[in-house]
Amino acid sequence: MPREAGNEAGCSRTGADRTIGFLPRHRLFAMTRKKLPIGIQTFREIRQENHYYVDKTPFALRLIDEGKHYFLSRPRRFGKSLFLDTLAELFAGNEPLFRGLFCHDKWGWTTKYPVIRFSFAEGVLERRAQLEGRIRSQLRTNAAALEVVDRPDLGIADSFIELIQQAEAHHGQRVVVLVDEYDKPILDNLGQAAIAREMRNGLRDLYSVIKGQDAHIRFTLLTGVSKFSKVNPFSGLNNLFDITVSPPFSALCGYTDADVDTVFAPELEGLDREQIRLWYNGYNWDGEAVYNPFDLLLLFRERCFRPYWFETGSPTFLIDMLTERRIFLPDLERLETSEALLSAFEIGDISTEALLFQTGYLTIDAVRRIGGMPRYRLRYPNLEVRASLTEALLRRYSPEPGPAIARSTRLYDLLLGNDFFAMEELFTAFFSSIPADWHRKNPIANYEGYYASVFYAYFAALGLDIVPEEASHAGRLDMAVRFNGQVYLFEFKVVEIEPKGRALQQIKDKGYADKYRIAGQPIHLIGVEFSREKRRVTGFEVESIAAR
Repeated sequence: MPREAGNEAGCSRTGADRTIGFLPRHRLFAMTRKKLPIGIQTFREIRQENHYYVDKTPFALRLIDEGKHYFLSRPRRFGKSLFLDTLAELFAGNEPLFRGLFCHDKWGWTTKYPVIRFSFAEGVLERRAQLEGRIRSQLRTNAAALEVVDRPDLGIADSFIELIQQAEAHHGQRVVVLVDEYDKPILDNLGQAAIAREMRNGLRDLYSVIKGQDAHIRFTLLTGVSKFSKVNPFSGLNNLFDITVSPPFSALCGYTDADVDTVFAPELEGLDREQIRLWYNGYNWDGEAVYNPFDLLLLFRERCFRPYWFETGSPTFLIDMLTERRIFLPDLERLETSEALLSAFEIGDISTEALLFQTGYLTIDAVRRIGGMPRYRLRYPNLEVRASLTEALLRRYSPEPGPAIARSTRLYDLLLGNDFFAMEELFTAFFSSIPADWHRKNPIANYEGYYASVFYAYFAALGLDIVPEEASHAGRLDMAVRFNGQVYLFEFKVVEIEPKGRALQQIKDKGYADKYRIAGQPIHLIGVEFSREKRRVTGFEVESIAAR
């Protein structure tokens, strides 16, 4: 992880000092501090127990005013559950909870709608029978809450239909249907395609009811991480409006810069505001960028910059897939894709772009329209994701993960001292230490891009300012690194014959350094050559240009 992490990066106080310990005496009464809603997904608790709350009711009103059936995909821990709970309280007419919020004087509190809620967020379901049991349990819970009769003697679809129609008749208003983590039973079983398909079919039985009961439904929102295409859980439910990549709703989940500077202003004392942006901001769905709420809340509690969100996940499936597909790591910084491919998430056929985007490891950088159709350029959202994901891949690319991470730390120190001779020794030792048996058992090691990917991973895992495949009028430089007021330009070549020096010569022949000279910083041209046959670094040449 970046050297800026930990105590060296502004761990200004401990969690025990959270109340007022870090504030100057003259500011103790300048700001009102509240509780941090870490892990709290209940709107009522947040509002009644004096937690910070970012007002999302403008989005709620817009959704209700402009449509009826919606689908939203967002990564884990982005506040989807809290937004659904907010909608449930709004439709239930619990007016006291909304005092002081945007919607309070814009909503008809005398009308109360019956709300049906499903959630698949808890636990792991491994069999179709378990899924059906979970659905049955939630049908019973909803029936009891709405004071209607549960019908376990009917099939799941028919029981759901009965629930909707009874609720409308009993309460005199059409129902609201809210589904949280609609896809989790499928995602939890992606490693076993047959079970995942069973889960998909079971969920389809439930969701297919919604379209047929349109006349009895006031509003629908289903949320999840993925958006399945082709044969999906929504087959037949073609009236859902997907707001996943919709500019007005990009900030529906997450915190904006304005939210951080206003709602959370009391928490900013003693923290580097620009570092907060660098670490945690940048998630974008073709609109306003947002921060991951989980990261920010833990930062405000712990006062340390750490990869909080990344550490809560287990991206083993993702790391396996990227390794098996021999993904050239620098390419992840500049993927371009279509809207259709972003949603091409299928059991047994998941595109790299869709998986990385929908799970939050890549986000939208820019949108370009070609013939009226959008084309999306993707990027890492922030330093946390870039450094953490590449470090995880670096461990996978190494036969012994521990020494690989130690070498990464050593690399940082060598850069500080511009010790290029030791840097050459470090990478030569790494590649030379890989046993032949590991090469044979790991196809990624036989991929030509493996060598450059390892170099990239070492630098990216440090959280440095890196531009891979940087374009100029003369071509594409493999990697540019800006660090400590200096510029490092890398060119990588897999070679089988002597003489050495072609990588460095290409940097000079192409004039890759020209665009950097105007800054007046020292520039280091570094040509690195690998032998596929010898499986090691065979050339590491450096030429430095002094600052003007």
